[in-house]
Amino acid sequence: MNKRIRILASVIIAAMVGQITAAYVWAAPESISAVSAILIEADSGTVLYEKNADEQRAMASTTKIMTAILTIEAGDLDREFVADSYAIRVEGTSMGLQEGDRVSRRDLLYGILLPSGNDAANAAAVDVGGSIGGFVEMMNAKAEELGLESTHFVTPSGLDADGHYTTARDLAALTAYAMKNDIFRSIVCCSSAEVEYGNPPYMRTLYNSNKMLTRYEGAIGVKTGFTDNARRCLVSAAERDGVTLIAVTLNAGDDWNDHTKMLDHGFARVFSYPLELKCSESVAVAGTGQSVEVYAEEAEISLLPEQRERLTRRVLLPRFVYGDVRQGDRLGCIEFSIDGRVIKSCPLYAASSVTADREELTAWQVLLSKLGIYV
Repeated sequence: MNKRIRILASVIIAAMVGQITAAYVWAAPESISAVSAILIEADSGTVLYEKNADEQRAMASTTKIMTAILTIEAGDLDREFVADSYAIRVEGTSMGLQEGDRVSRRDLLYGILLPSGNDAANAAAVDVGGSIGGFVEMMNAKAEELGLESTHFVTPSGLDADGHYTTARDLAALTAYAMKNDIFRSIVCCSSAEVEYGNPPYMRTLYNSNKMLTRYEGAIGVKTGFTDNARRCLVSAAERDGVTLIAVTLNAGDDWNDHTKMLDHGFARVFSYPLELKCSESVAVAGTGQSVEVYAEEAEISLLPEQRERLTRRVLLPRFVYGDVRQGDRLGCIEFSIDGRVIKSCPLYAASSVTADREELTAWQVLLSKLGIYV
């Protein structure tokens, strides 16, 4: 009897240890000081942790994520111009612009994203939007385009203003969008940068206020913020073993440690898996009697283990194409979804080239349109 009791006790203890271990690995991060917070996987948007993520709050200089991405998308980054003398007269953090300084949009991006220059944000706003008010309209239009339903901008810099707010969830979604831009991504990961501006322009060094870049292994950006109303705000991103996470805190007392806890929690749960990208389908080239095979470049996807079983794929290719096809032309894609929601799309490219006969192609187009036949 005693032996049986000991065996039973051993089994129970083993089960309890297993539960404790699982709880340790899977439990949400504790003692997050921020009033609002969220942690997402960057590609899929999967939420790994949230706390009051839909409460509208002031966002301070994390606003500059939107300011920067609109400046990048406006293009013409290396054109020099004289910074608007009124726009740069603004309180708070600065990149040091003076009246009469010549600067480029690219230089302003470093000033916006590293030292969090309010002067840089305003100067970019006037140059891109024609005025601060015009640029703010662009910011809100972009927020609507991205589906940020709980976000409204009043200033390009993030200084406190009535009606200037976001949520942790919206800010994470905006950051995930911005981090897909190579220029944005290359700037926010810099601890410092050499830029040239002034009257006449001269080289100087700007330093990043984001301490996560040196405090957290794998950190790759993104933006700090503070105002009296918003308090400490922080958006960070980190990458390990093919997994990219984005963390957001608004009104935090201990943001550096908040983000460390949140990111550690995410990296313990999410793993990167290779995608099945082989495709046996081909695309007919109208009027040639030929078809081209397609290929996709190797790619991975970051998922929770339980999501992997629900991952589905769908090949999207036209049955035929008109005109010349050159090797490397994008012809379609493979979509990967979970529960009907597309979380990743991988392009399919032509594996060879085919030249179409122009006269024969016209005849084919006419015939196919009349008969409704797909090759």
